[in-house]
Amino acid sequence: MAVVDLGKYLYLPLIDAKKSIGLKVNLFAVVTEISRPKRSRGHDFVMTLKVADQSSPGLYVNFFAEDTGKLPNVQSNGDIICLRRVVARESFKAYQTSINYQASNNEKELLSKLRTHFYDHKSDAVMKSCLLRLNSVKTETVFDLICRVLHVCEISDDQWMIYVWDGTDTPCAPCHKDLNAEGEDPLPLNLDIVPLSRKILQTFPCVGTVFRIVVRKYFEEIPQLSDGCWVKLCNLTCELHYGIWRGLLHGSSKVHILSDEDENVKSNMRDYQDRLASGARVQSLTCSPRHSYMTGTDFEKEPCVALIKSLACRKVTHKFKSIVRVVAAYPWKGEHLRSPVQGHYRVRLTLEDSTARIHAYIHGDDGVKFFGGHPEVEKLSTKMRRLLGIKENIGVEEAATSVRDPPWVCCCLKSYYLDKSDTWGSRRYRIFGTYILD
Repeated sequence: MAVVDLGKYLYLPLIDAKKSIGLKVNLFAVVTEISRPKRSRGHDFVMTLKVADQSSPGLYVNFFAEDTGKLPNVQSNGDIICLRRVVARESFKAYQTSINYQASNNEKELLSKLRTHFYDHKSDAVMKSCLLRLNSVKTETVFDLICRVLHVCEISDDQWMIYVWDGTDTPCAPCHKDLNAEGEDPLPLNLDIVPLSRKILQTFPCVGTVFRIVVRKYFEEIPQLSDGCWVKLCNLTCELHYGIWRGLLHGSSKVHILSDEDENVKSNMRDYQDRLASGARVQSLTCSPRHSYMTGTDFEKEPCVALIKSLACRKVTHKFKSIVRVVAAYPWKGEHLRSPVQGHYRVRLTLEDSTARIHAYIHGDDGVKFFGGHPEVEKLSTKMRRLLGIKENIGVEEAATSVRDPPWVCCCLKSYYLDKSDTWGSRRYRIFGTYILD
């Protein structure tokens, strides 16, 4: 057994401390995981730290105190901690045993060795995960995410939704929605059960994806998370829900609070500041090619902004320019884009960038400008197919249900309202000053 003598106290390596069941030991280690304080089963509070040294990748230490102010105030993963007179314990109490079963000393020893091995290799035994940024997420992958919590809300009796951000954009998702169904069943604009208020939206960053994560209520840490705090989410997965990325926490997932001084947090913020300093990278295109120049506008010198900036705008009516992709349209066939009665254009496009998704309408003269006058149906159909990212040389029915990859296009948008007595509730968007280039 190796022992380190640091003056008055003798410190054991963690690998030997695990074997010293029932003894009081001194430890010198690095903090690798931090849990949030919570009430124990008794009348006090408990906090758990995972510590490591050269001999072992991990040992969990529980701290108890009558109030949270007396628990360790660890600022960041990687901090060094000195622990004295820690009692090493191992529980062998089974949740179920046969009536005739009696554990022998040999079996207890085998159990102790097996548990020690399991905790040393826990991440490999349960789930293999890797640390990813939001711009690298994918389905069917277990990963860890370091992110800032922006908002937490209850979405059902047993679920929370947390909104997080790391300064990057989620990847572009292919479009699968049947275009023929858009009239009665349009793509949802977001994943929120109750739409977020403008007050909350105004607190969200205007650069980078706000990522939604569904969490079961057995995670006691979630309601205690404060807006703006940084966390490490371990063993996270994600899925595409109507073309929008959504994260999921599972029973094997963990939530760790991070300090603003954590090296990973500081690295994320440095990358974000670098992105802000580069005008081109501020656009929500870090995971996509630059916009296709398929469209032109009457305001080429105006800067582009993300859709979320408009949604959070304090003014009901305003104008802006944005780089988006058209993920759906109703109607979408060339012969249906104009009213059969009055002959004017009336189309609803579903636009998205990495920050939000909106419906935007094309009416009357704005449609004449957008589509280049009143071209023949075949030419109109070709323009809409290009806009929607439909592959060439496929039939109309196949085109409606095909997987699409819409190009990024630039367009000017204006917000307006339909009802003067309910300006916010009746707010809509329309495209103006924009045209498709031949």
